[in-house]
Amino acid sequence: MEATANLSAGHSHSKAVHSNAEETRREALSRAISGQSLINFPAIFQGFAAKGIPESEIKPRENVFTFDAWKALGRYVRKGEHGVKVVTFIETLSKETDPDSGERKLIRRPWTTTVFHISQTEPLKGVR
Repeated sequence: MEATANLSAGHSHSKAVHSNAEETRREALSRAISGQSLINFPAIFQGFAAKGIPESEIKPRENVFTFDAWKALGRYVRKGEHGVKVVTFIETLSKETDPDSGERKLIRRPWTTTVFHISQTEPLKGVR
């Protein structure tokens, strides 16, 4: 009986982890598509051109995304592929609370990530 309870607990934990991963991927895709900054575009063009991808085929926010954003789009980055490092800013809650409201402040901080060109990806199995 205890083993069954543990299996059930493990199954719901697995579902929660999967759901959390899906949410992370959707957020990554949303940030990638809706980003306002163009600051990484030169690095993206230079990095992928150095890999032999013609500049005309490099379209940030259309065919250049992070690992998680590609998964949200139903694709995976092929093993062994190397992307281009970029710096972005993410919003996180600060550890300190506002003395007046008692709420934690939202802060922006730099974050390094890697982006991949569509030519470095393949469709996920079972996804078209």
